[in-house]
Amino acid sequence: MEPQAASRDDLLVILRHSPHGTSWLRDGLDAALVAAAFGQTVSLLFQGDGVLALLRGQGSGALGQKGTAATLEMLSLYDIDALFVDAEALARLGFAANELMLPTDSVDAARTAALLASHRQVLVF
Repeated sequence: MEPQAASRDDLLVILRHSPHGTSWLRDGLDAALVAAAFGQTVSLLFQGDGVLALLRGQGSGALGQKGTAATLEMLSLYDIDALFVDAEALARLGFAANELMLPTDSVDAARTAALLASHRQVLVF
């Protein structure tokens, strides 16, 4: 499946950090939700350790950080359903797409480049 054609108003949020240890992932999800609440069409790309946010059964972090599962489950309420995962990162971390809590489209380097080119705005967290 090819990345969805994006209009010039679309926003791509790239999530590259793990769900615990920093607030980067949570900040990226918050930015995506705010943009969607203001009418932008938002796509998410999980890269690197950001893929870990999609694993089922996550709880709070070692320092009592909230898990991101509840936020991820709300994405569809904000019409954020264009979810992409870096196939190389998924393989490197030893996971399969069926282990993720949400349906995603796997993208390789070429499709990632196409995603970047098809969005007017890109935020990286």
